[in-house]
Amino acid sequence: MGIVGWIILGLLAGAIAKFLLPGRDPGGFIGTTVIGVAGAFIGGWISARWLDHPITKQFYDGATWAAAIGGSLVLLIIYRLLFGDSRH
Repeated sequence: MGIVGWIILGLLAGAIAKFLLPGRDPGGFIGTTVIGVAGAFIGGWISARWLDHPITKQFYDGATWAAAIGGSLVLLIIYRLLFGDSRH
């Protein structure tokens, strides 16, 4: 799976993470999209590096999707903690 595949996976993972963790995000749609793409890369890297589960080259692999969504969720939570609006 090439860079374009990871970007598409990240966009979808960001949307799924946003669905699983609803609420206002400081960055809006663009920020959530960027978090999704970054989360896909980071989740894949963590999965391959420390969880000893190399990411396959298939777009439809469940472990790849789980790593991308998990990375997106973690980044979304960190983003909200750092840049969230504390008035709400």
